[in-house]
Amino acid sequence: MKSVTVNTSTPYDVLIEKGCLPRCGEFAAKLFVPQKSTAAIITDDRVSSLYLKTVSDSFQKAGFSVCSFVFPNGEDSKSHDTLLQVYDFLIQNNITRTDFIVALGGGVVGDLAGFAAATYLRGIRFMQIPTTFLAAIDSSVGGKTAVNIPAGKNLIGAFHQPSLVVCDPDTFQTLEPQTFADGCAEMIKYAMIWSEDFLKLLESCDINKQIEEIVAYCVDIKRQVVEQDELDSSIRMILNYGHTLGHAIEKVTNHTVTHGHGVAMGMVLITRLGIKLGFCDKALLERLCRILKQYHLPCEYNGNLAELAESCMHDKKRSGNTIRLILVSTAGKAEIVPMETQKLVNLLKEELPC
Repeated sequence: MKSVTVNTSTPYDVLIEKGCLPRCGEFAAKLFVPQKSTAAIITDDRVSSLYLKTVSDSFQKAGFSVCSFVFPNGEDSKSHDTLLQVYDFLIQNNITRTDFIVALGGGVVGDLAGFAAATYLRGIRFMQIPTTFLAAIDSSVGGKTAVNIPAGKNLIGAFHQPSLVVCDPDTFQTLEPQTFADGCAEMIKYAMIWSEDFLKLLESCDINKQIEEIVAYCVDIKRQVVEQDELDSSIRMILNYGHTLGHAIEKVTNHTVTHGHGVAMGMVLITRLGIKLGFCDKALLERLCRILKQYHLPCEYNGNLAELAESCMHDKKRSGNTIRLILVSTAGKAEIVPMETQKLVNLLKEELPC
């Protein structure tokens, strides 16, 4: 089993092993008190049909009481309406601070369940069991939790670190190819912002044959960043490479474009903007597009760039009339570049280099 320890304000382990899902209760029993704790499992209707029984049985076998809440799959459920339903579920099942929430699923489940854990009774503990590649390497680690509102994605949230993350890469085998590719976008993001050696590995290897190592590599990159900046006030912002425009693409397309695909297009657009600003060269863009295509991700966005710019006005990285863009100058090196929001709008209204 591979293990990465994240030393934030609340240190925790990320456990990674194929076939470990039936042991999740055993791992939890080392942190929580069986016979005295209830595991409140929160998941969606797609994941529940695949893994809820296995996870419930594992917690019960370890001595925990178990209750579960299932909501409809999809980004639309990451809302205040669903959150209020989760609160009602926790109250009806008499969940207290001696109990804990289990987020079983992808990024939507993790963000929603994590925010419920951060705010219910002013905060209770929770553990993440990511079942998508994207959640495993990115959203389940680092303590960001949130729900969406009409004005934008993840604008209502809290930092709340999990007590444990258990990742079984065998769950990736049930993902649709597009959903697995969403995770590949975040994987490529890590390489672009942090490690050219990792990028070279991704350009040459079969990640399915070494998926545990790939997950651990990505988690360790995120660990290094988050340990330096837990509350996202400085270096952690580089993890948003491609996300400012990616989130905007998700919003203007009413989430018909998935998160990873939006991030892929966002990385391309921000790199094209970087070329326009003289920050990087076309060779970097060509390399980025090659690896995106290698992992079945898009390299073009055919929508209205000015509309994206207006959506960016609500981005979390905006401060006053300034937005902090994440630009990569060369593979493995990212920088935070402040820019007046109106300048960004004006630049995106102009033609960007291809």
